Amino acid sequence: MDSYLIQVNGHGDHAPMLDVHLKNTGNTILPGKAKGRKPRWAVRASEMSKKTFNPVRAIVDSMKVEPNPKKAMISLSLGDPTVFGNLPTNDEVTRAVKEVLDSGQYNGYAPSVGYQSCRGAVAAYYNCPEAPLKAQDVILTSGCSQAIELALAVLANPGQNILVPRPGFSLYKTLALSMGIEVKLYNLLPEKAWEIDLEHLESLVDEKTACLIVNNPSNPCGSVFSKSHLQEILAVASRQCVPILADEIYGDMVFADCKYEPIATLSTNVPILSCGGLAKRWLVPGWRMGWILIHDRRDIFGNEIRDGLVRLSQRILGPCTIVQGALERILRRTPPEFYHNTLSILKSNADLCYAALSAIPGLQPVRPAGAMYLMVEIEMEHFPEFENDVEFTERLISEQSVFCLPATCFEYPNFFRVVITVPEEMILEACSRIQEFCEMHYQGAEGAQDLECDK
Repeated sequence: MDSYLIQVNGHGDHAPMLDVHLKNTGNTILPGKAKGRKPRWAVRASEMSKKTFNPVRAIVDSMKVEPNPKKAMISLSLGDPTVFGNLPTNDEVTRAVKEVLDSGQYNGYAPSVGYQSCRGAVAAYYNCPEAPLKAQDVILTSGCSQAIELALAVLANPGQNILVPRPGFSLYKTLALSMGIEVKLYNLLPEKAWEIDLEHLESLVDEKTACLIVNNPSNPCGSVFSKSHLQEILAVASRQCVPILADEIYGDMVFADCKYEPIATLSTNVPILSCGGLAKRWLVPGWRMGWILIHDRRDIFGNEIRDGLVRLSQRILGPCTIVQGALERILRRTPPEFYHNTLSILKSNADLCYAALSAIPGLQPVRPAGAMYLMVEIEMEHFPEFENDVEFTERLISEQSVFCLPATCFEYPNFFRVVITVPEEMILEACSRIQEFCEMHYQGAEGAQDLECDK
């Protein structure tokens, strides 16, 4: 048995001090000299960091290709509507933030789920008889991406699985895998304007399925689901008792000939966490303001999920307080013509791009109905010198200085995605270069067969 002596020494005017002597009747314990251990640095990255993988970055960063120096670069790859300056936010939006900043009332910490009044403003904006909302049904987050992260983290445990669209936004997989959650990909059908293959979706459900992600309007497809299709999706979720994580960041960003239906307004019993934010519709992605709307009219989530979201939100103490303070004014004062003008520009660009690419042999664009993107199929049999969509888009950069994302980034090879937020003249120039590129490399049935034989 070990024994230790603690001696209290006092010296003159000084207070007594503890003089600790460690005596071990067995082996002597000396600091820093544990037997058999040689001190060494051993700092390693966490398992979570090792599991974190962004397929877009992995693919794009590996595309070591230089653009054609004779042609100015046109990037149709980044879903940031602010890049070219042709889609500024509304003056009322910036004025709301300036007023809050000048007031000096929002410089401190807010509750981790957001100020009650600001949550109430979001609830009031989205409240409707079919899907009523109150302040306590809203969690404010640092952008829609954090809303998705919190929703996934509260619904799924390591070892469970989630159902994710293919093609789909790569962040779902990035977040899930880092949390030890399995991803099951359900198919979207390009021939049906990217509707969900419902039979395939339902076949993936098992006892470990934690939630179904529904992205509408869609990134990367630019598709918008009809009311009847959303009802079919809800029927699957209801039969299988699977909650829905609705990524609705592009909500209401649909073209004039289409109608957006928030999925929660059609649900009678399926509980839904709807994720949204200011980024796209208000054209301020850098402001990092998002939210989760909790729709749970049958009390299936109950306090369990609500309390879980509160606890998870406490990890970073919530989103920017300045933007929170401006939320009510942004939602109330932004004029309808701002939204209309934005959509008119996107619709015009989408029509121009679709018409131009449809005329190019070897390409089959799918007409979008909203959001900021369209997907284009590459008929690879007519471009036999390219192995896949990644190689096709690499060569498009090196020869024509046009950068489109290969759809392998979205788990959907042999397509590429075009961003339609760029200025009209840039869209036309890019499509012209893509046509030149395709005409250079296109092979008819006979030519393609001859090239295969030469290999």
